Amino acid sequence: MSAMGQAGQPASASAIAESVRAGSTSARSVVEAHLAAIDREDPSLHAFLTVLADDARAGADHVDELVSRGEDPGPLAGVPVALKDNLCTRGVPTTCGSRILEGWLPPYDATVVRRLRAAGALIVGKTNLDEFAMGSSTENSAFGPTLNPHDRSRVPGGSSGGSAAAVASGMVPLALGSDTGGSIRQPAAFCGVVGMKPTYGTVSRYGLIAFASSLDQIGPFATSVVDAALLFDVISGHDPHDSTSLDRPGSRLAEANCPDSAQSVEGLRVGLVRELMDGTDDPVAQMLAKAADALSAAGASVEEVSIPELRYALCAYYLIAPAEASSNLARYDGVRYGLRVDAEDLTSMNSATRAAGFGPEVKRRIMLGTYALSAGYYEAYYGKAQRVRTVIADAFAAAYQRLDALVGATAPTTAFSMGAKVEDPLSMYLSDVCTVASNLAGHPAISVPFGTDEAGMPVGVQVLAPALGEAVMLRVASALERASASLPGIPAAGRASTGRASTGDPAPGRAPGQVGEPA
Repeated sequence: MSAMGQAGQPASASAIAESVRAGSTSARSVVEAHLAAIDREDPSLHAFLTVLADDARAGADHVDELVSRGEDPGPLAGVPVALKDNLCTRGVPTTCGSRILEGWLPPYDATVVRRLRAAGALIVGKTNLDEFAMGSSTENSAFGPTLNPHDRSRVPGGSSGGSAAAVASGMVPLALGSDTGGSIRQPAAFCGVVGMKPTYGTVSRYGLIAFASSLDQIGPFATSVVDAALLFDVISGHDPHDSTSLDRPGSRLAEANCPDSAQSVEGLRVGLVRELMDGTDDPVAQMLAKAADALSAAGASVEEVSIPELRYALCAYYLIAPAEASSNLARYDGVRYGLRVDAEDLTSMNSATRAAGFGPEVKRRIMLGTYALSAGYYEAYYGKAQRVRTVIADAFAAAYQRLDALVGATAPTTAFSMGAKVEDPLSMYLSDVCTVASNLAGHPAISVPFGTDEAGMPVGVQVLAPALGEAVMLRVASALERASASLPGIPAAGRASTGRASTGDPAPGRAPGQVGEPA
């Protein structure tokens, strides 16, 4: 078993780990194959901000040494993993895609990073993102945009577009992103990979640089549901460093979702949510209808349902999230860390630093959030939005009293063209209309690739479940994944680089000194 699977395609994370643990493949050969893929693909995609080639090779040699001694390196032995660049990595630049943190070296690792290393994973680099995870296209990065591997004239989605593109192009089999309002699921849909937002509190946020603390959640990107479950198993579980971490052990879901033992959806009650279909483009609506038919054919009871309260989710989200961002980003003042622009006094220095360090979208959301929290407006905006949040959670709870899972679109469209929505923030925000409700409720949700549109761009179908309902959610996702095999396929991982707009030219705006070995 090499790092490549059948027909020269990259092997799955599960297959890599199994082969390395058995000693039939070396972790060093696996990481070299994936570093070569990064060298080949990333100059035109710009998915990575930092590549940690030497660190990954050293980690691979350690894994191989453990195997040679008869020890088990862990469930992700020798598997290359990419990290969204808002996850702290000790001694490695962590920028959040922002000039205000350019060159900042965290003094500690995020909990998920420590758990990955303990599981034998090889961290190969940090991926591009919309600045401070604020965006839906990865065009807001201070270090230039990431491009969609299936068509380089289109966006990969956001804010975790770098992680999604890295997996979709075969540069890595697994990656981590963060999801505040859809920032894992929407780019997963645009890039044709699996993207999962777990239940709030099941994965530690310690070391995740905060955008909106009551909404942020770390989750996996993968090429299959079982690989996403495997990565979730590794990173989940209680962490005393995170006060919002649930006091429960990590999950054990990968085995139940592997192809040989995947549980059927026979007897499950699934709701096709009207509000997560309304306004979708025709190709997305057609694939949702086929997904519903596939679940019915697999034995689930599928019915169309309405949860009208979801219509208010986007409005509530775009008050709550900016308000929390306004508070969280107040720490970037030029005093403690990151960029500092000198001025004649402290107030002027704070102002000059933030003006130079933050991009337009971050400034827009800080101003919106500050206004929503200001005296005289707090109750009218932020307070009311929090009440709407409760109404949405209650509406979900009522639906789950008679349904096991819900299905809808991940995004109303497939990937749109670069630059198409940059000057229209409202249109960009509407890209999140199908995903924000799960964040407001704290529930898990997953996007599964399900066919393509007429241009060959991937469509994502979203599966939602109640809090701690990952097991049922993954059963439904696995059924959709199996059914999708009969649909016109998206380019396989590792071959997506043949996108029609590919030129091989480096992507614009790459961060100086950030690609290749860390400075």
